[in-house]
Amino acid sequence: MFRSSDESKPEVFKREAASVDKNYQIQANDLLQLDVFTNKGERIVDPNPELTQTVAATAQSTTVFNYLVESNGLVKFPMIGQLQVNGLTIRQAEEIAQKEYAKYFNDPFVRLSFVNKRVIVLGAVGGQVIPLTNQNVTLIEVLALAKGLNNEAKANNIKLIRGEHVYQIDFSTIQGFKDGNMLIEPGDVVYVEPIRRPFTEALRDNFTVISLIVSLSTLVVVIRSVK
Repeated sequence: MFRSSDESKPEVFKREAASVDKNYQIQANDLLQLDVFTNKGERIVDPNPELTQTVAATAQSTTVFNYLVESNGLVKFPMIGQLQVNGLTIRQAEEIAQKEYAKYFNDPFVRLSFVNKRVIVLGAVGGQVIPLTNQNVTLIEVLALAKGLNNEAKANNIKLIRGEHVYQIDFSTIQGFKDGNMLIEPGDVVYVEPIRRPFTEALRDNFTVISLIVSLSTLVVVIRSVK
């Protein structure tokens, strides 16, 4: 089963996706865009353009410089050289780069952003950011990269959020799998609904109370045995 629905509000998923994206840790093959500004807001021109990959969308567009994170986690920026960024969030990497550029400029401001095409997976598989390293990646491939559908996931209720639309997909049947295994686009958000277990959740929520009751009961038994 596969259908487009506007009933689920995409902004709810997008807010959660933004939170996951903020905590994403930089890894090898990530492509970063670097902008450095003076304390007056002036953009600092790259002094070593040969170190960068230039991307110009149009003749009027601003030149964009992208920097690749190598397999060892190092990225090479102009002037400050190599920085170890593997495992850092984008904000942590900005702080390190900013300290290095402060050796050359007074109170600089550094902004880093990801250039990679990525998709965010939420729900039963946990909040994950999956880089799209290849073209024509399907939904099932993204789920496989997110460690697949476990016993806590509802295969019949997977949501793909794309722009203002929410597509509901059912992977519990062969036909649903055929219909729903669509190509993923950069910026998509995938939500896998977790299986709700009321008894387990209630037990977890009341664990403190239950532990207290058990402790008191044990204490009473001990006191009676002493008497």
